[in-house]
Amino acid sequence: MELTDLDYPLPRSAIAQTPAEPRDAARLLVIDRATGALADRVARDLPDLLRAGDCLVVNDSRVIPARVFAEDTRGRRIELLFVEPVAPERWRALVRPGRRCHAGVELRAGGEDGARLRIAAVDPDGVRVVERLDGTVDELLRTHGLPPLPPYIERHAKPGPEDTERYQTIYARTPGSIAAPTAGLHFSDDVLARLRTRGIEIHGITLHVGPGTFRPIKNARVEDHVVPSERVVIPETTARAVNTARAEGRRVVAVGTTATRTLESAGHQTGTVRALDGRAELTMHPGHRFRVVDALLTNFHLPRSSLLSLVMAFAGRDLIVRAYAHAVTAGYRFYSYGDATLIE
Repeated sequence: MELTDLDYPLPRSAIAQTPAEPRDAARLLVIDRATGALADRVARDLPDLLRAGDCLVVNDSRVIPARVFAEDTRGRRIELLFVEPVAPERWRALVRPGRRCHAGVELRAGGEDGARLRIAAVDPDGVRVVERLDGTVDELLRTHGLPPLPPYIERHAKPGPEDTERYQTIYARTPGSIAAPTAGLHFSDDVLARLRTRGIEIHGITLHVGPGTFRPIKNARVEDHVVPSERVVIPETTARAVNTARAEGRRVVAVGTTATRTLESAGHQTGTVRALDGRAELTMHPGHRFRVVDALLTNFHLPRSSLLSLVMAFAGRDLIVRAYAHAVTAGYRFYSYGDATLIE
């Protein structure tokens, strides 16, 4: 597949700047892979759209306040996005502008009396190892961190107080993501309760979303792009529930590309999954054979992204292009705070 195959026209006005209120008021485009039919619904309809016995798998990772603004010794502003820990006082981080942040540079967050930081190393991929000199990075994030909104949200450098709660699923438990697993943003307590009442199982995995997930593809051939590994946990109870569902002919429904990547990375060619505490390594492009996931709830994704490539792998490029064109015409809202699709 050529990179240009992941393009589609999208007016800037279609990019959601705020989430739907309430959460389950988001629109939902139902895409039938077998017939190609499209249906306009809303997220609160999900319990009526899924089937009794479906095994719904959600990502319970919690977004951390990963963005920190600091200054170098000359008072120049530096933006840091803390990605994952190396040790309590050392984390890997993306920094801007990178040219000012070579090894040994010292920074301060929070003013003259704020936290003291040092660039301890520069990894081959350009990611910095940032060391806090007067405490832990967790403490730094609690005190000075901001929700890591995507750059296409105009207030991303100055998130509002509401973003702390809304850029988070209601079932988020385990801190570690630097971007929300956005398909889960549409669930309300009422929707979860009605799903359970209708006999739909809900099980959790954890994938801590890293920067590789949302980096644009730059290879001319899409298949040459590799998504970096991400930290995952599949509990034994979830693996057992997924395997039982598949053995009984019930559907496994992944909430988001993160849950999909987790399950498919741990999937055997027979369709079973194993419990896992490690990393998800799999990159899915058109041509990938899905072994575990039968249906996918996911938002509308950016052009030239690995997430759009995954969705096209699941549903076929032509159907997704047609569905996205319908969504644009029908006024759906795109990206992280936008609306969703249910691909069956």
